[in-house]
Amino acid sequence: MPNLFTFEVYTPYRLFYSDSVEAVTLTLKDGEIGIYANHDFFTAPVIPCVLNIKDKQGQWKAAFSTEGILEVTHHKTVLLVDAAEWPKEIDRTRAEAAKRQALESLEIGMLKFEIDNAKAALQRAEIRLKLLDMTNKASLPI
Repeated sequence: MPNLFTFEVYTPYRLFYSDSVEAVTLTLKDGEIGIYANHDFFTAPVIPCVLNIKDKQGQWKAAFSTEGILEVTHHKTVLLVDAAEWPKEIDRTRAEAAKRQALESLEIGMLKFEIDNAKAALQRAEIRLKLLDMTNKASLPI
């Protein structure tokens, strides 16, 4: 039996995920990280990414995650994010439209905070589309 730990993902609107898992991979500001049972304790900022969860049956599940905070403690890891979505919850048309709008916004001269917002919107849209493409090609469980 593999070593398991509790993993929970919270958004302002719902408890996105809560179960015992074997592993979790996601992207911190410093790069990609894998979390396993008995990992050292830490807290770190997370950037928008594909969140990979290896459940207690050993199956990988992939989801979209926005920026947030990850806290790893003894036998429990908690991810607090603005939004998290399973591939089946992502509207491809909407994600493509968001990407187009962000690219258009970056083409025109704007204030720095507007450029930063457009870059962040572009990143989120691209990750959503990447996740959809990954799950379509690999038939990952959702």
